[in-house]
Amino acid sequence: MHGKNNIAIGFLTMGGFMLYGFILIYLRDFAPDKQAWADSYSFGKHFEARLAHVHGNLFAFLNVVVGYLLLHFRERLGHVPAISWLALTGLLMPVGILAEVYLGAPAVFVLIGPACPASRLASANVVLQQPPVGSRSGAASAARSRANLIVNLWTTT
Repeated sequence: MHGKNNIAIGFLTMGGFMLYGFILIYLRDFAPDKQAWADSYSFGKHFEARLAHVHGNLFAFLNVVVGYLLLHFRERLGHVPAISWLALTGLLMPVGILAEVYLGAPAVFVLIGPACPASRLASANVVLQQPPVGSRSGAASAARSRANLIVNLWTTT
């Protein structure tokens, strides 16, 4: 896993959760029991289904962004496969919500999903504090590397 899979899985997941959004629109506007569905807007299955839709698209977009950044800054970052896997495991949250709503699965995946992106951010912070591979060691070199990485992130297309 070096970023390409994050982009591909992110776009596929985004498409799936967008399709799920159309299903939610059908349930709200056209289903035979649309009034009952609309009445349960802020609680129960309706609320959790909307949470899955929103978080699924959010984590899919984050995977696309993380995949792009991993491809673009592969030489400057360490632990690229670990960051890639942590980003992908963040998708367990919206999938876990859907499994809980429709299959009655336990909420363990809902809890694992958000923990992975949090640890991804922590690992990215640790990676950015280390000097890039092949550079001079020392605090000044590490600070320059972080500054160059941030500048390149904002100025490259």
